[in-house]
Amino acid sequence: MTHILVINSGSSSLKYRLLSIGDGGDGGGDGQGTAVRLASGLVERIGEPGSPVADHGAALDAVSAELASAGFGIDSPELTAIGHRVVHGGRDFTEPTLITDEVAERIERLIPLAPLHNPANLAGIEVARRIRPDLPQVAVFDTAFHCTVPAAAATYAIDRETAERYGIRRYGFHGTSHAYVSRAAAGLADRPGPGGPNVIVLHLGNGASASAVAGGRCVETSMGLTPLEGLVMGTRSGDVDPGVLMHLRREAGMEVERIDELLNRRSGLLGLCGDNDMRAVEKRVAAGDPEAELAHAVYCHRLRKYVGAYYAVLGTVDVIAFTGGIGENSSLVRARALSGLEALGIVLDDGLNAAGEGVISAGGSRVKVAVVPTDEELEIARQTLDVISRTDRG
Repeated sequence: MTHILVINSGSSSLKYRLLSIGDGGDGGGDGQGTAVRLASGLVERIGEPGSPVADHGAALDAVSAELASAGFGIDSPELTAIGHRVVHGGRDFTEPTLITDEVAERIERLIPLAPLHNPANLAGIEVARRIRPDLPQVAVFDTAFHCTVPAAAATYAIDRETAERYGIRRYGFHGTSHAYVSRAAAGLADRPGPGGPNVIVLHLGNGASASAVAGGRCVETSMGLTPLEGLVMGTRSGDVDPGVLMHLRREAGMEVERIDELLNRRSGLLGLCGDNDMRAVEKRVAAGDPEAELAHAVYCHRLRKYVGAYYAVLGTVDVIAFTGGIGENSSLVRARALSGLEALGIVLDDGLNAAGEGVISAGGSRVKVAVVPTDEELEIARQTLDVISRTDRG
């Protein structure tokens, strides 16, 4: 068994999990064998006023203390590697990558593409490398799973030279979740085509994204240059006419920073009804609140539109997988999002959908629909193990 520490470092939080992973029994190091969670936790309020955790160095010290109390500290000689989540890999990184000084510098150069995320990811990397310079450390990129999206789907129809100069294209996000869930969902397919199962993944949390996966390869995804594009989210607008931005600038005199804040932090469910928590929205729907009802309807309409579009992209669909906090827990979202798609062979079983576990489609449904809990930390650990195994063999 191999011991891997996974670090997901945010701007004011640091999530961690320590896993013991087998190699799948074939010695190939693909990380698909058994996995045991040894410890996990979350350090919050990093650098906030009054917080005892001043910075990411103090956060990792706290993690080390928590792990030591569980009998396995960061300084343990049994620890094999550390895997780090990095949100944006740009065009530079299309697979998990062993971190070197040069790699860290390239991640830093990508900060303009993810100014809210990559600096925090990099802070976790820098501190962990300082604490354990002897250990291999691996960056696993949210964007990497989507690098197989073909040019026709990844390219925006703007001036080509401008797009090339500023790295403007569809990158996609939530890649570790889409990789994990699409692989798990593919195992549920009854009669996949010769290229393997076709899967639509709906990752629905406060952030939300969809992907179309053909035979294990992502061919479409809803998020774009940034995580703002696509589905309606907790506080993000998702798809919006770009002309809205110019209109707000000309007519309301809004600066870029205000427009950015509007679309990322004051839109989505929050902007429509004042609540960004789907549980609160659905309580208000049940009570007959018209604003909450409209917000829920907009949310599910956008989902249904993407499912239909991705069905067209794939040609045939074997499995639709719901994941994330909303995807796994809201039977109402699942039912409304797929309502009216019976002609496409998508039929839910009301009882199974209410239970919300495993396959929730009716027996006669041509397309299986399933609730598949995601596990991004396990996916990061598996990809980290794969990198260090290949490095050792090389």
